[in-house]
Amino acid sequence: MTTLAGRPRSALVVIDVQHGVVDAAYGRDPVVAAIARLVDRARAEQVAVIWVRHRDEQLVPGTQAWQIVDELVPDDAEPVVEKRYGDAFEDTDLEAVLAERRVGRLVVAGAQTDACIRSTLHGAFTRGYDAVLVTDAHTTEDLSAWGAPPPEQVIAHTNLYWGLQQAPGRTAGAVPADEVDLLGA
Repeated sequence: MTTLAGRPRSALVVIDVQHGVVDAAYGRDPVVAAIARLVDRARAEQVAVIWVRHRDEQLVPGTQAWQIVDELVPDDAEPVVEKRYGDAFEDTDLEAVLAERRVGRLVVAGAQTDACIRSTLHGAFTRGYDAVLVTDAHTTEDLSAWGAPPPEQVIAHTNLYWGLQQAPGRTAGAVPADEVDLLGA
């Protein structure tokens, strides 16, 4: 279990499911649908849902590209953490948001697999959190023209290695959306 004392709760962390990030991403519709099901389950099970939204020169606040996709609507009580770096903990209030809710275990979904998802998973793990990746609820764009593997291989590799991640006092895992235990019981 988490190395963070007094943090028994879980949170679903939805990263960068914004128009400018996922509209042209690999398997966009099934991934967004899986995230929507997870959000519905989390709300029904009273598990915190934390939204993360990236901003940069292509994702300018207020623009359509910056907006969370239409299929996913944060509830007014659910925090939206604004970030500028890949790791959602860097220079944000994510840690304070999680501490306030006594969260020590993150269930992670969103985009992009090979950037913000990986960075945030590693950032969480090194900070003492348990971190579960939802295998069918993250995606990336095709960067193979620049030498990267095709997106389906990026996703498969990330699922493989995160499912094998280990560290003292912390747990990791990679689980499909329909099998994820949101409560971490």
